[in-house]
Amino acid sequence: MLDLLIRDACLIDGTGAPARNADIGVKDGRIAAIGSISDSASRTIDADGRVLAPGFVDIHTHYDAQVFWDPTLSPSCMHGVTSVITGNCGFSIAPLSQDAAPYLLRMLARVEGMPEASLEAGVPWNWESFADYLDRLEGRVGLNIGVMCGHSAIRRTVMGKRGQTEQAGREDLERMKSVLAESLAAGAMGFSSTISTTHNDADGNPVPSRAASREELIALAGVCRDFPGTSLEFLPGIDPFDEPLMELMTQMSLAAERALNWNAIGAQPGNEALVENQLSATNYARKRGGEIIGLTLAANATVRLNLYSGFFFDSMPGWEGVFRLPVAERIELFKDPERRKELEAGPARMTGTGAGIARFERYVVSDSSNSALVDQTLGDIAAREGKRVIDVMLDTAIADELRTVFSIQGAAADRDLWKRRGQIWQDDRAMIGASDAGAHLDMIDTFHYTSYLLGVARDQDVITLEEAVHQLTGRPAEYIGLTERGQVKEGWHADLTLFDPETVAERQTQVRHDLPGGEMRLYGDAEGISHVLVNGQVIVEGGEHTGALPGKVLRSGRDTHTYRPKSFDKVAAVA
Repeated sequence: MLDLLIRDACLIDGTGAPARNADIGVKDGRIAAIGSISDSASRTIDADGRVLAPGFVDIHTHYDAQVFWDPTLSPSCMHGVTSVITGNCGFSIAPLSQDAAPYLLRMLARVEGMPEASLEAGVPWNWESFADYLDRLEGRVGLNIGVMCGHSAIRRTVMGKRGQTEQAGREDLERMKSVLAESLAAGAMGFSSTISTTHNDADGNPVPSRAASREELIALAGVCRDFPGTSLEFLPGIDPFDEPLMELMTQMSLAAERALNWNAIGAQPGNEALVENQLSATNYARKRGGEIIGLTLAANATVRLNLYSGFFFDSMPGWEGVFRLPVAERIELFKDPERRKELEAGPARMTGTGAGIARFERYVVSDSSNSALVDQTLGDIAAREGKRVIDVMLDTAIADELRTVFSIQGAAADRDLWKRRGQIWQDDRAMIGASDAGAHLDMIDTFHYTSYLLGVARDQDVITLEEAVHQLTGRPAEYIGLTERGQVKEGWHADLTLFDPETVAERQTQVRHDLPGGEMRLYGDAEGISHVLVNGQVIVEGGEHTGALPGKVLRSGRDTHTYRPKSFDKVAAVA
């Protein structure tokens, strides 16, 4: 007898193949049968022609801390996600030391937008090794979760405070390599790092990985070579890419003999040259036998910024050092007319992606004690009041003790932009992802990218539903090397998502105060996703979580195999 029978489904199996009608039988957490099934089952779900797909695979999340207070890993679970990779950007919370824990807690609060009070109340912070951290997750997660070993955690744990500013000596590097090797042996999914100028710690200083030399990055990447089923993740933080940066990422890939994914490509009006430059990094690597893949956005995100945390502002020219100041001193600085001129002039020099975010006149006041300003752009307010935009922004923020929330709405997509996005989504140099789920809880809502993309497949003629499902399932599962996941295939794990293609979409983002300490986060469920199964158990039914926690801690080499792209054959041929 089957544990579960899903009858009369429109099966999209994750390979990109055309949809077909089928029943699917599940037993002991695996897909036991596909086709016309007459076996009896303990439970039957009538799909009634809805689409049954593999569970979605999100390879760029930051659920490292949230897993302790919310093992369901919401809202990703509500959007059909069944497997996540966390510990990205170098920001894992293992390995750990007693000295490093307070620093990493405050660093996460600043750089990844997780409330400090929630991190203090909701995370025990009492492990040391990566193995100990993973062991604490066993048996208590709702989704399958794999964890990258983060560079900043390694550096701060091994080098102490020196790791925040100093280059590593030979002994430091050997100890870091040893710690990384121990973490990979315990099941870490790979090595992650960042050199992005937007990544600064609680004191406004660069995070530890930004102090690393080129040689250190390559040497640590190379540790992955000896551990099957691992990969690399990296935040370059520079656009457009220059040749030295492409060479660095290529050398990291070559040293590890692993693919490297970086974050992130976003098609916007007028940035065609930038996107092609970013995609060309893959061409550069492949010619040399390496592999680089850029994660690309699916959702058209609304970004929310404030001058209290200072995220992104601290990467703007002329704003260096501002967010190292206590809030009271920062407010006094913002009142200074001469400093205001400097703060206005710096962003005007920015190019690439940053140039769009630095256009203060486009900012919408989305939360302020002055309700009369809410939902208006700073440009409109400035024009009406006869003021400079920088003065309106800073005066408003000061009145709110810097907690005013400014929103930046992504550009409305016309037909040409939709076509460009569709082309990037299906380009083998890019991969859909970059959700950042679990991070920037007051800033972005890209956690809904899976249901968003399925809606786009229905409403815009730029990607088929079969290809959209492939990009959310089989493609990332193959890249990360997940064993027997990412497709609906007999004998494979029963990670499944059942949805109505006519109604599937993301619901409106709202604010919830459900974090430890009563802190807030942005949250939104999905429309049209009726059932989500992880390892054969229903975790979401009728838009509600069942409370089941059947997720598995994914360990490299046991639950993954090494992904080997064709470009690696060049290395083998030379050898």
